[in-house]
Amino acid sequence: MAHVATGSEQPRKVVFKVPHPDPLLTRLLRDECSQFLIEQAAGIAFGPRWTEAGGVMRTTLVLTRRGAGEVAVRDLGGTTHYNVGLERRPPGVLSADRQRMEVPVELTPARCDGHSFGEAKKAFMFPVRASLDGGEERVVIVTPPKPVQDRLIRYAQRACGLGGG
Repeated sequence: MAHVATGSEQPRKVVFKVPHPDPLLTRLLRDECSQFLIEQAAGIAFGPRWTEAGGVMRTTLVLTRRGAGEVAVRDLGGTTHYNVGLERRPPGVLSADRQRMEVPVELTPARCDGHSFGEAKKAFMFPVRASLDGGEERVVIVTPPKPVQDRLIRYAQRACGLGGG
């Protein structure tokens, strides 16, 4: 149900009929619950240190223990704007008895056209494929903080020879 209005008219109640069961809603709920459960076992984030050398931006993906369970990171995917390099695939497992795991990460620009930097809607939404206790692989989205995003744009512009930084 929603209340909608167009122009100057008064809002009116609109009811959207959704089939039951709805496969899309079922999948979205399953995915969000799975991500939540993985994040209860371990926080997943980029590390605080970012260094640029030889046209490559380097950092780490850090898993920090929050609760029980083994968290296996199967992959860290790239985005519309950045390719991801890993030393090994799969990157590793935060076993139930470990508190922390770091995975070295290298980023390089995936696109070098000036237009791409103006449309960076999903440029920083890196998909981490992970599972909890050997269960089904799920995607957890990891996003660097805004100051790092700004730095990554400047890095990519330099690496692509587009100026900007």
